[in-house]
Amino acid sequence: MGFGDLKSPAGLQVLNDYLADKSYIEGYVPSQADVAVFEAVSGPPPADLCHALRWYNHIKSYEKEKASLPGVKKALGKYGPADVEDTTGNGGTDSKDDDDIDLFGSDDEEESEEAKRLREERLAQYESKKAKKPALVAKSSILLDVKPWDDETDMAKLEECVRSIQADGLVWGSSKLVPVGYGIKKLQIQCVVEDDKVGTDMLEERITAFEDYVQSMDVAAFNKI
Repeated sequence: MGFGDLKSPAGLQVLNDYLADKSYIEGYVPSQADVAVFEAVSGPPPADLCHALRWYNHIKSYEKEKASLPGVKKALGKYGPADVEDTTGNGGTDSKDDDDIDLFGSDDEEESEEAKRLREERLAQYESKKAKKPALVAKSSILLDVKPWDDETDMAKLEECVRSIQADGLVWGSSKLVPVGYGIKKLQIQCVVEDDKVGTDMLEERITAFEDYVQSMDVAAFNKI
C-alpha cells in the first residue's frame, strides 16, 4: 500500500490515477491523510497530472488550517492504492519518525511541559512561603503573687527587683499591690512567657533569691495564650 516515491514522476502518476475518482486521500472532506501526502510532495504536480494538481492546489488552500483538520496523521505508506509497494522506508521505523516530525500534529507534549513547569514554580513558591512563615510559639500568661516579709518591706524596691529579672521569652506586664491583712500588701504582677524558654520554677527560684524583700511567691493564675 502506498504511492511509491512522491518526489518521482512515477509516484506522482500513481497519485494522479488514485485521485481520478476521488477528491481527497480518504473520505469526503480534507483530513490529516491529505496533510501527510501533501507534505510528501515536493511541489505542484505537472499540468498533465490534472487530478493530482487539482488536489494539490485545493489542499494548499488549507495551509493555515492544517493542524485543525480531522483525523490522525499516519505513516505515508498507510495511504494510497493497495497494489502499490510502500517505498517510504521500513514501516514501523518510518511511522515513528513521521510522528516525531509531525509539524501539524498535537502540541500536547509542549503543553504538558508547560504545565509541569508551572506546577514546579507553584510548589517552589509554596515551599518558600512555608519556610518564611514563623513557627507557632506556645505562650502562657501568668499572674504571680509575691509576698513580702512584713508591712515594713519596701514594696517599690521589691517590684524593682522582680522586674530586674530578664530572660529570653519573658515579658513583664502590669502590677498592683493587694492588701493581705495587718497592713501587709503583696505584689501581684503579670507576665507573659514562652513555654519552651521560661517556666514557673525558674521564676520562683529567681524571685525568692531576693530574700531581703521576698518571703514567697505563688502562681495566682496560669493561662495558655
